[in-house]
Amino acid sequence: MNDSKGMKKIYVFDTTLRDGEQSPGCTMSLRDKLLVAEMLESLRVDIIEAGFAMASSGDFEAVKAIAGVVKNSTVASLCRALEKDIDRAWEAVQGAAHPCLHTFIATSPIHMSAKLKMTPDQVYEQAVAMVKYARNLCPEVEFSLEDCSRSERPFVFKMVEGVIAAGATIVNIPDTVGYAVPDEFGGLIRDIFSNVPNIDKARISVHCHDDLGLGVANTLAAVQNGATQVECTINGIGERAGNAALEEIVMALKVRHEHYNAYTDIDTTRIYATSRCVSTVTGSPVQPNKAIVGENAFAHEAGIHQHGVMANPLTYEIMTPESIGLPRNKMVLGKHSGKHAFQQRLSDLGVSIDKSKVEELFSRFKALADRKKTVSDADIVALAQNLATDFKGTAALDRFSVIASNAITPVSTIRLNVGGEMIEKVAAGDGPVNASFSAICDILDVKCKLEDFQLSAVTEGMDAQCKASVLVRFGEFAFRGNGISTDIVEASILAYLQAINAALEAGKAK
Repeated sequence: MNDSKGMKKIYVFDTTLRDGEQSPGCTMSLRDKLLVAEMLESLRVDIIEAGFAMASSGDFEAVKAIAGVVKNSTVASLCRALEKDIDRAWEAVQGAAHPCLHTFIATSPIHMSAKLKMTPDQVYEQAVAMVKYARNLCPEVEFSLEDCSRSERPFVFKMVEGVIAAGATIVNIPDTVGYAVPDEFGGLIRDIFSNVPNIDKARISVHCHDDLGLGVANTLAAVQNGATQVECTINGIGERAGNAALEEIVMALKVRHEHYNAYTDIDTTRIYATSRCVSTVTGSPVQPNKAIVGENAFAHEAGIHQHGVMANPLTYEIMTPESIGLPRNKMVLGKHSGKHAFQQRLSDLGVSIDKSKVEELFSRFKALADRKKTVSDADIVALAQNLATDFKGTAALDRFSVIASNAITPVSTIRLNVGGEMIEKVAAGDGPVNASFSAICDILDVKCKLEDFQLSAVTEGMDAQCKASVLVRFGEFAFRGNGISTDIVEASILAYLQAINAALEAGKAK
C-alpha cells in the first residue's frame, strides 16, 4: 500500500499488552490494560495484541474487555496452532470491531525436535490445518513461524507458501531469541520474497527481540527488504532484553523517510504520553539515555552543543521534542491559575482525560499548587496519569502521622476510611514507610509480600513530587500500585493502598 508520495505504508502491530507484559515485574491489572489500550488507540497503532487468551482466565477477560472498547485499531489474541487455543482466542476477540487471530508454531530444528517433538512435515501439516481452521472463524489471521531466524530457509519458504495458501492474511517472521544481525535478517526477508510464489497474497511482518541490542536495527533491515508490518512494544519492554521499541522504529521511519521510502499512521505527538503511561502502570522506569523518550534524549550539557542548539536546533537535534509530544514549560501554573488555563495546558500537553474526572484533577492540581510555588508540565502529566490509574477501592487514606529518627524505633499511625468506617492503627517498623505498611495491613487484616518498591522524583528541586511504585504479592497473584505526593511517606502509602485495594477488588487478598 502506497500513499500519494509513492511511499509504502508500514503497519504497526503493538504487543505491549502481550509480549511486553511478559517482562519480569511488568504485570498489569485489567484497569491498567484498558488504559494502555486507550493510549495505543489514540497513538493510532494498526493492531493491538491484547494478550494470550488461553494463558489464563485473567488474560481471556482482558482480551475480551479490550476487544469490546477499541473501535479503530484491530484487536488480536495470540494462540498456539491448536483448535482449543484458537477457539478460546476467537471467543475473546469476536466482539471486536476489527478482530484478528494470531496463531503460531515453532519452525527451527531445535524447537521442533526438543520442544514440539515433531517432524518438519508434521509441523507443516499442523500449521496449514490450523490456519484454515482459524480463517473459517475470523477474516484476519496472522501466522508466526516461531524462531524463524534460526530455521532452515527451504522449510521457511515452504511454510510461508503453505500458510498463505491456507488463508493467512499476515505472515510474521520472528527473531524470537534475538539471534539475528541486520544484514542476515534483511537477507532472510529478501529471500522469502524471492522464493515464495504467492507472497503478494499476504502482508509480511517481523517481530524482533533485543538480546543483542539489534531489535530495532533488524526490524528496519526487514522494512528495507520488503516487510510492511513491524511488531514492537512501548519503551521496548518484553521478555529477557525486551522487544524492538515502537518509538524508535516509528521515529526512524519518520526522520529518515527518504531513506526507507516508508511511513506509518502513528500520531507521533502521542509517543511521550504513551511511554510515560506504560512506565507508570508497569512500574518499569525509562532509562534516562533511552532513545526518543528518555529524559536526556533532548538534553544538551556540552557547551559547544548548547551554543549550536541555541543558534539553530537542527545543529544537534534531528527531531523536535514537540514531534513526540514532549511537554514544554510554555506556561507557568500555580495556585492562582484558573480552570481555563489548566484545561488549556492539558490540551497543549496532549493529556486525554475523561470529562467526569477533570474537576477532580483540577482539585488535585490546586492541592499540589498549595505545596509548590509552581507546577511543571511533568507534575501535571504525573497527576493525570495517577488519576487515570487510581480508583475508589475498599480503603482510602484519611490521615497519617510518623515518628522517626536514628535514635528510636520508627512508629506510624494510620487512619483509613474503610467502607465509611474510620479505623486507626499504630505500628512500628524498620523505617516510617515500613511502619506505615504494617499499620495498613493490620487495619485491613491482610498478609502480603512487598516484591518491588521504587521511588523517583517527578521533577527537580526540593519541592519535587515523589512518585512511588510498589508490587505487592498475594500468593500467586501480584498487584501494582502507584502514588504521588510531595511527601515520600504519603506517596508510598498511597501506592501500597492502591495495590491492596486492587487485590481486595479481585478477591485475592488474604
